[in-house]
This record gives sequence, C-alpha cells and structure tokens, in this order.
Amino acid sequence: MPVAIDRAAGTSAAADVARGYRRMLLRRFMVLGGAAVALLASIVADVSVGSSDFSLGEIARAVFAPGNVGAETAIIVRELRLPYALMAVLVGMALSLAGAEMQTILNNALASPFTLGVSSAASLGAALVFVLGIGLPGVPGEWVVSANTFVFAFASVLLLHAVAKARPSGRQVLVLFGIAMVFTFNALVALLQYVASPDALQQLVFWSMGSLSRASWPKLQVLALVIACVLPFSLRAAWRLNVLRLGEERAVSFGVDVVRLRLGSLFRISLLAATAVAFTGTIGFVGLVGPHVARMLIGEDHRFFLPASALIGGLVMSLASIASKTLVPGTLLPVGIVTALVGVPVFVVLVFSRGGRA
Repeated sequence: MPVAIDRAAGTSAAADVARGYRRMLLRRFMVLGGAAVALLASIVADVSVGSSDFSLGEIARAVFAPGNVGAETAIIVRELRLPYALMAVLVGMALSLAGAEMQTILNNALASPFTLGVSSAASLGAALVFVLGIGLPGVPGEWVVSANTFVFAFASVLLLHAVAKARPSGRQVLVLFGIAMVFTFNALVALLQYVASPDALQQLVFWSMGSLSRASWPKLQVLALVIACVLPFSLRAAWRLNVLRLGEERAVSFGVDVVRLRLGSLFRISLLAATAVAFTGTIGFVGLVGPHVARMLIGEDHRFFLPASALIGGLVMSLASIASKTLVPGTLLPVGIVTALVGVPVFVVLVFSRGGRA
C-alpha cells in the first residue's frame, strides 16, 4: 500500500511539473506574440508619421495597391517612409540579436557591439572615406561608405575572434581587448576630425550620430538576408548557449565545445553588427537595452530569449524612429541621438546594479 501511495504521489508531482512547464511555454509564446503585434503596430505608426498627413487607408493602398492612389502619395509612402520604418526594425533586430549572443558568450551584462568596439571601428572606416577619400576600389559611390564601414566593423570582430582563439578561456581578456579597441578607434577618428575640412567634418559628425535617412530597398534586402541567414544558426545553438550560462566548466562536462561555440557566435555577431552599422552609422545601446528587456520579460531560455531580443530590439528602434520625427516638430533628429538618450540611463543602472562587476 505505501508503495502505491508513493507512486501516485510521484505521478501527481510529475503531472504538476508538466502542467507548469506548459503554462511557462504558453506565457513565453504569448510574450513573443505580444511583442510581434506591438512591432507591427509601431511600423504602421512610423509610416503614418510625417509632414504629409495620410489616412491608414491611403497608406494601405499605397503599399499594396499603389495604382489606386496618387503618384506623389505612392512615392512618399513606398520610397521614403516604408524603407525608413523597415530599416529601423531590421537594424534594431540585428543589433539586439548580436548583443544577446555577445552577452551570453562573454557572460557580461554590459557587452554589446557598441561597447566592444564594433561601432567605433565602423566610424573609423567612414572617417577614412569622408576625410581622406580612402575607400574600397571598384565600389560604386553610393555604397563606398557602407562598404568601408562594413569591412572595418567586420575586421574588429575578427580581432576579437583572434583573441578568443588565442586565449580560449580568457573571457575577461576578450572584454578588456574590446574596450581597448573602443579607445583606439575613437582616438584615430578624433585625429581625422582634427585634420578634416569643414564639409568633411560635417558629413562625418552627421554619420556618427546614426541616421536612417540612407535607407533604400537594396540595403533593406541585404540586411534582411543577413538576419534570415544568421537567425537559424543562432536558434540552433540555443541549447548550447543555455548550458554555457551555467558556467564554462559545466558546459564542457555536458559535451559542449565552448571554444567552437564562442567562435561561431562571434562570427554571427560580426555579420549582424557590421551590416547594420554599415547602413545606418553609429547607433548605440540598442544592442545593450534590447536583450535586457527581453531577459526581464521571458527569461534566459535562448530558444525564446534570442527571438524575443530581436523583436524587442526592432520595437525599440521603431519607437526611436517615431520619436526622432516627433520630438522636435518639423525636424528629423538622427535616431542615434534618441537611442543614446534612452540607453545611457539604462547603462548607468546596469553598472550600479551589478556593483561595478563586469
């Protein structure tokens, strides 16, 4: 009789655990669904905001049936507002997804493409074009700045990759090396600013503020293709990233190749961050804020945490895009200014909440 009671109790406990797990999954799917709906609503709002007032019906017709609206309306919506709004979303998704993986593999809450030198390297690539006219040969003029920034941003992550390969267990060394790159690249950019002509300096300063005004359908296609190619590999590594959060020694005991996992993550981070920064300039703190908001909403399970980070990052950038159009009436602020105003307080809170620990 006692054996039967113990079995019944065990069966009941297992059933409770299963029900709790299903409720947790349902809640997480609801969070992802809510974030997706909020993102779609934000895109619609972003396309609606502008100096010309259009109804939602006019916007829908301009997007899906441009022949049913005036030529001017179709051009404004399809060629100006829609690429701008979609570029904000894709850039936010790319930077936030890159930040989520970077924080995991480095076990550092303050890690992001902005804080570890990727954006600073991209600024150096842009400065060389604006100030000295040095760009990749054979690249069309409209793409030369994007190409230069991509190469420099990608090279900065390759340097982090090389350090990770040389010091497989030197996670803190990797963080310190990234911080050192930030100061080095910023110093080189400041030197170029010092010798720049007024026109070149104005172009460089505007680029460094981060802007979505250079959005175009070809650039959107490139960035969307990069995200579509990288995201499946990130999700495939979700279980190993979960195990890595338990500590490197435990991950190794579970059969995870930590070095290979870290190198793969750095490669994905480099593609996402370099492509995003190449098209929009320096946009800080999205890769820091997005993952933290997602972590608070959905937890550490990377099966949900990674897509949630992408959705939240896209939502943050979309809201920043709307704010850049509305904060100062009649003026389009660089979106990098808006994200910095939001990101700096969050960054300070994170520093103090962790007691100064990396």
